Amino acid sequence: MSPRVYGLDLSLTGAGIASSAGWSDSIGRVGVTSMPLAERDLAIYQLAHEITELIGATADLVLIEAPAYSRSNGGAHERAGLWWRVVHRLHGWQIPVAEVLPHLRAVYATGKHTAKKTEVVDAVARRWPKWETGGDDNRADAVVLMAMGLDHLGHPLTAMPVKHRAALERVAWPEMVMIPC
Repeated sequence: MSPRVYGLDLSLTGAGIASSAGWSDSIGRVGVTSMPLAERDLAIYQLAHEITELIGATADLVLIEAPAYSRSNGGAHERAGLWWRVVHRLHGWQIPVAEVLPHLRAVYATGKHTAKKTEVVDAVARRWPKWETGGDDNRADAVVLMAMGLDHLGHPLTAMPVKHRAALERVAWPEMVMIPC
């Protein structure tokens, strides 16, 4: 039995989610950062709830993209709140969560540290066409994260070049029981 692995690329307006069951999706809210405080808090709570409910309490592993601290666009404070609420709920369910730096996700997908978003989308369409992303880079990133998790657990979706797989060695994997093939 294949493990249940999910990839998450969190965003307020279009969080990418991918499942090892063969699907990807995007969930988000527009205008969160301009809402009054109580509404903003509720919107972030609801978004975290929707994301984690899609995953469920029985996942074997979740990979989540680490926050990109170098980005200075609006909503960083709210995105951090969403990120921590999702991680908190997954940990509450005792689901192992691995935090993946954005450049490691790019390396696994393309072999390059500084891959453009379109290059990652193209790599996903080529390597893992079962996971339809509609060209959405957040969904594509989530697919890459999910594929990294399966590869780490010994269930790679496809053979990956050594250069790409080197990214796996740089992830701080949570302690967990390896799932046999």
